[in-house]
Amino acid sequence: MGGGGSTRRVTFEADENENITVVKGVRLSDSVIDRMKEPSSPGRQHRGSGAVNDEELKKRIAEELALERARRDSEAQKRRLKQEQMYVRDEFGKLLERERISSNEHLTRAILRERAATEEERQKAQRFARQLEEKDRELKKHDAYYKEQLARLEERVKPFF
Repeated sequence: MGGGGSTRRVTFEADENENITVVKGVRLSDSVIDRMKEPSSPGRQHRGSGAVNDEELKKRIAEELALERARRDSEAQKRRLKQEQMYVRDEFGKLLERERISSNEHLTRAILRERAATEEERQKAQRFARQLEEKDRELKKHDAYYKEQLARLEERVKPFF
């Protein structure tokens, strides 16, 4: 509010009653707007008539509004992009989870198949071991029988030799 010029930029827009308001939330009264439209104080020079200032002011306001709308649109697009990224991340996470579950299921099935095959091989080995033991007993039985027969034959042949 001193003699130096302000470097702060203020954006204006028109409200529903065609009254000018400051976007940052500060409302300007009609008297302040009228004073802004009036020629500057005697110490300052005024550029042209009030009609030119009105047109220039309207043009600047329209430009500022367009810039503000563009900024809002850009922010809205950024928000949409972030939402879409989050959606894609969520979907990708769900897909990875489904793949992990599917992989675990395949692995579990493969393990079960291997366990079943191992059990089947163990049972087959036990069956072959029993069969081998049975054949071994049978051979021992035959061996004992033939030894007995041989001993009898030797007893019968002893008188001749």
